[in-house]
Amino acid sequence: MAAEPACLEPVLRNHTGVSQFLLLGLSDDPDLQPLLFGVFLSMNLVAVLGNLLIILAVNSDPHLHTPMYFFLANLSFVDICFISTIVPRMLVNIQTQSKGISYIGCLTQVYFFLIFTVMDSFLLTVMAYDRFVAICHPLRYMVIMNPRFCGLLVLMCWLIIFWVPLIHILLLRRLNFCTILKVACSDILINNIFLFVATALLGVFALIGILFYSRIVSSLMRISSAAGKYKAFSTCGSHLSVVSLFYGTGVGIYLTSAVTHPPQRSSIASVMYAVLTPMLNPFIYSLRNKDVKGALGRMLIELSLQQRVEW
Repeated sequence: MAAEPACLEPVLRNHTGVSQFLLLGLSDDPDLQPLLFGVFLSMNLVAVLGNLLIILAVNSDPHLHTPMYFFLANLSFVDICFISTIVPRMLVNIQTQSKGISYIGCLTQVYFFLIFTVMDSFLLTVMAYDRFVAICHPLRYMVIMNPRFCGLLVLMCWLIIFWVPLIHILLLRRLNFCTILKVACSDILINNIFLFVATALLGVFALIGILFYSRIVSSLMRISSAAGKYKAFSTCGSHLSVVSLFYGTGVGIYLTSAVTHPPQRSSIASVMYAVLTPMLNPFIYSLRNKDVKGALGRMLIELSLQQRVEW
């Protein structure tokens, strides 16, 4: 996985730099390569198709032209970009039996991987705020979450995301890479300071999201009637499921990585996290949301009718 340079072995071009990195890969068994290729190709196609259907359904159905589904369409777009940053390169490496990736190619992949990973987190926080306003301040919802404010929130997230990973990559660019055991042989103090500050600042968004979730759950628990609770939970159940999937699996992977494991096991866990989350999100939102299911059904019916007319 080229998005994790700590798991890469640099190929020396001279004493001051590297020409490429060697990816560890998921398995060295040649008999498993066709299976891995088929599994990840299928998962990539399902993830891209599922998220693309969500985007088309939101854009084509006027009933879904609301802040909640506007953010959902953006999340689906980010998930498509997220999985497309990892899987295509992996498939090429499996098919060609090549483990090499250029130095610039590695930094480019890391840059886009960071962008879409953090953007996922930002959008989930923005969606948490949207659900918080909808449940805790329903009478003011359309006033607060107006189209201009929603667009401004997404634009602000993109502006932050483009600059933070760029600074990180520029700091990586100044490093020299040499030995296998200690990949960076330059002074990494500035890099560590920036990572600490950036992680702390970006972690504030996740903390804000957690606060919104706690307020949402406490508001739902105060609803007296069972019908009212069911209706309220139905409006944010899909979102809470996606949040649990995104943060739960991510935290689980990083906690287990603290324990000594073979490098390939950590690589498999990281890749599955990067692939499974974008693939499952469309299913969660479509299966648990009657509005999305209705929009998808109407869109498919219209497409079938258009094909019959053309025939």
